[in-house]
Formats: sequence, C-alpha cells, structure tokens
Amino acid sequence: MAITQKTNKTKLALSSAQKYLSFEINEEMYAVEILDVKEIIAMMKFTKVPKMPTFVKGVINLRGLVIPIIDIRVKFELSEIEYNERTTIIIGIVEDSLIGFIVDKTADVLNITQEEMAPPPKFGTAIDTTFLKSMAKTANGVVMIVNLMKIFSESELNSVKQIEKIQEI
Repeated sequence: MAITQKTNKTKLALSSAQKYLSFEINEEMYAVEILDVKEIIAMMKFTKVPKMPTFVKGVINLRGLVIPIIDIRVKFELSEIEYNERTTIIIGIVEDSLIGFIVDKTADVLNITQEEMAPPPKFGTAIDTTFLKSMAKTANGVVMIVNLMKIFSESELNSVKQIEKIQEI
C-alpha cells in the first residue's frame, strides 16, 4: 500500500508540473512557459529597421510573416557577443504578437512543479527584476522564469508592435 501511495504522489507531482523551455544567456539559465513559445529556429540573417530601440536587431521573414527580432543580451543590458552555431531564436508570443528572442543557446524543456518555484529576489531599485515571474530550484541549479509580457515597457512594446503594421500594408 505504501508503494501505491508513493506512486500516486509522484503522478500528482508530475501532473502539476508545468513545462518550460530553458535557454542560456551569459552562462545563466532562464526559462519561459512552453505555452508562450511558438517555435525555435536557428539564427538567421535579419534586416535592420531604422529608428528602433537598440535591442531590436531587425526583422526576419518567417514563412511570409515579418517578425521583429530582439537580442535578449542587449535588452538585459549585457555585453553583446558574436552570434555562433549555438545561437538560436525563440519565437515567442507576446500579446498575440510573434517576437523573436535571440538567446545564446536553447537548452531543454523542463518540468517544474509549484513546489520548486520561489518568488524572484528583491534587489532594491538598482536592479530591475520585474520581468521575472519566479525562480525555480532544479537539479541543475536555479533557473530564472521570464515573463515575456514584462520584458518590455509599454512604449517599447508599442515600438516593436509597429513592425507588425509592415505586414498589413
């Protein structure tokens, strides 16, 4: 009977786990909810768009859709690096818009339970952590769970969404 109870608890823990796509930036692990991800593509050439914020690297044409490309390193105010064969673009869904996020490397799909989650740390006003949903303690260390909706200020998101209007012309 004890084995059955343990098995049921394991099944319950697995069923309450949510799936997250993990990725690496500056040798740190981040993740986003898998439901916020449309697809993952290899790094590709993009077209620069003038008068966009510096973190907007340009746009790509993905199967007829014009998608803005954001460099997460620049958005997080980290130093830029040269893109390589491990660099990938995560096509995320932000307020019904598709936005590509350049990351150093895409890692794994993680199953994270509510028990493994903790609120993001409060560092005071010097460091902005509003884009973090939570942090997860996993077997491989701490993973910062990113809220794609909060990466941008309202004006930044409006600037990025202006690119969508290119498709409507």
